[in-house]
Amino acid sequence: MAISSLPSVPDVPEKVGRKHRKVEPVFWWMTVPTLVVFTLAIPIPAAIGIFYSFTNYIGVGKWHFLGLANYIAMFTDPQIRQSYIFTIGFSLVTVLAVNVISFLLAVGLTARIRAKVALRTVFVIPMVISGIVIAYVFQFLFSNSLPALGQALGIGWLKESMVTNPHLAWVAVVFVTAWQSIPGTLLIYIAGLMSVPEDVYEAADIDGASKFQQMTRITIPLVFSYVVINTILGFKGYLNAYDIIVGLTNGGPGTSTMSVAMNIVNGLTNGDYAYQMANATIFFIFTLIVSLLQLSLMRGRNK
Repeated sequence: MAISSLPSVPDVPEKVGRKHRKVEPVFWWMTVPTLVVFTLAIPIPAAIGIFYSFTNYIGVGKWHFLGLANYIAMFTDPQIRQSYIFTIGFSLVTVLAVNVISFLLAVGLTARIRAKVALRTVFVIPMVISGIVIAYVFQFLFSNSLPALGQALGIGWLKESMVTNPHLAWVAVVFVTAWQSIPGTLLIYIAGLMSVPEDVYEAADIDGASKFQQMTRITIPLVFSYVVINTILGFKGYLNAYDIIVGLTNGGPGTSTMSVAMNIVNGLTNGDYAYQMANATIFFIFTLIVSLLQLSLMRGRNK
């Protein structure tokens, strides 16, 4: 008996091309002006500045091409070298102090204590105050109130203003910067701690784990990604320190608290345009390397 053949299925014509979705005009009205403003404000000035870093341009008038002369000179300039040493050291110390204090405060403000909402409000107040205002207030305290207190208590090192002492001025800069930075870091840590499930701690209590063991084996590992975020963002932000240093020490005594950003701005206004643009280019490359390390570190944490 012959097997009857199945009826053939008619071929379905393939679509020649997909129908393109029409782009709404509002997309172009919102995107193009933003791109134009961004290009005019950042990439073009940056490219012009990098070009002038190879010249003897002082900001006005004529210029001549010098090649790598500015870059060679800045690597042997003790003032620029000091500004990099201070900026990197200040950033490392400040980011460590801010993260340790913020984390401990966040642990306390997420514990079962009274008025913790009100306390959180109090602790975030410094975040809404301008950095230059904070610097001027603390400059008065370090120059007048603390020396008067040192005189009254007979404390020798406190009788002198910290901001005029080349060995203590950096401590004042770290203290004031940390005072303003702690609230933002604190909020991130509070969000991280509140994301940890309560049943994890309940299970640890049942197993007999102490509070210290819960902190080191549960809390810190579970919020470590928040530690990484705060550390990287803080370090990048402190590398660009400017306003607090200007209001507090103005880079002094001498150049002991002169940051890279402050050194660049002062040079641009004092006729060293091309020279400081070379400095700014090197600083940009340095911060770019830090950003790439940030991306690689965050990628590693997300795997």
